[in-house]
Amino acid sequence: MGYKARKRLALFVLVVGLPAYIVLAVTVMSEAGRFPLVIELLIYVALGVGWAFPLKWVFKGIGQPDPDQKP
Repeated sequence: MGYKARKRLALFVLVVGLPAYIVLAVTVMSEAGRFPLVIELLIYVALGVGWAFPLKWVFKGIGQPDPDQKP
């Protein structure tokens, strides 16, 4: 996947995908009922960090200059 395509995909994930994931996670947690405070904290931390690992390849190198562009 090219640099520009990854940059667009990263922007799409941050603008559309991440808010949708947050709404989904909060909805599922509210339907699940109450857990003990420590367990609930661990679940929210896992959900908060867990979205980034499968998408790590999309964001890798996005902040760098385009490697295909001529200087």
